[in-house]
Amino acid sequence: MSGNNGVVVPPSGGRHLKEPSGQVVSMKLFGRDTGQSVTLFEQSVPAGSKNSWFHLHRDSDEIAWVLEGEFTFRIGEETTTGGPGTCVFMPRKVPHAWKNSGSTPGRVVFLYTPAGAGGFVETMFDAPESSELEARLEKYGWEVLGPSPL
Repeated sequence: MSGNNGVVVPPSGGRHLKEPSGQVVSMKLFGRDTGQSVTLFEQSVPAGSKNSWFHLHRDSDEIAWVLEGEFTFRIGEETTTGGPGTCVFMPRKVPHAWKNSGSTPGRVVFLYTPAGAGGFVETMFDAPESSELEARLEKYGWEVLGPSPL
């Protein structure tokens, strides 16, 4: 079911993208399907992966919920590590980064609200080889501050 009455994504549903790094992004809710309210996806991450730049989102908050593994998050000047059940809120305009700091693969659910910043992740499904990275970052309100400090 999708459209104005809601969206239902069955188990193992959604669109899946396997990246060369071994990560798998499983998009569950595209912003275009939620009236730009939220973007939600699950990311499977190999052990020891540094997955993000040190960055911020100008117009969207980000939430991460750890399902499996151990992850380290840097939000502003604070660094925290947590395992399954850890839920992290990364407010818009606050620099952040994260990585799988455990010795096993991990899984995290990410939610952007409103969906704007999630549009960048959505474009990986539509144009994964796009050379226009800077333009895509700008369009979806991402500001990359540097490499991951983790």
